[in-house]
Amino acid sequence: MKAGRPKKYTEVEIMQQKIEMYFKECEKKNEPYTVTGLCLALDICRDTLAEYAKNSEFSDTIKKAKLKVENYLEKHLITDSSTTGIIFNLKNNFGWTDKQQLEHSGNINNPFEGLSTEELRQLINDDKY
Repeated sequence: MKAGRPKKYTEVEIMQQKIEMYFKECEKKNEPYTVTGLCLALDICRDTLAEYAKNSEFSDTIKKAKLKVENYLEKHLITDSSTTGIIFNLKNNFGWTDKQQLEHSGNINNPFEGLSTEELRQLINDDKY
């Protein structure tokens, strides 16, 4: 068993109450939902939140809370005119990425195509290349 500081939350229900209070407070103050705000409301750091998320007892609660934050950001991405910060947040907290497709065209010319291994060795030895 790991030594160290005792867990702040031993019951999921207590954590769930704090999470619900955080979201209600955000709505009341007209503040955005954020992972950082969630951590502050729970009085834990991001690493600790990640550790709780690994615990099967707390996993679903944490995932749903983060999903609510992500949903909030996603909606604002669609409705807000300034989206740079929202995109940054989604990339850094929720694994969103930019997808780029590249097309290549043209020919590849290999002057050594068709030469045998022996012929290639001969070219190297002759210093003709």
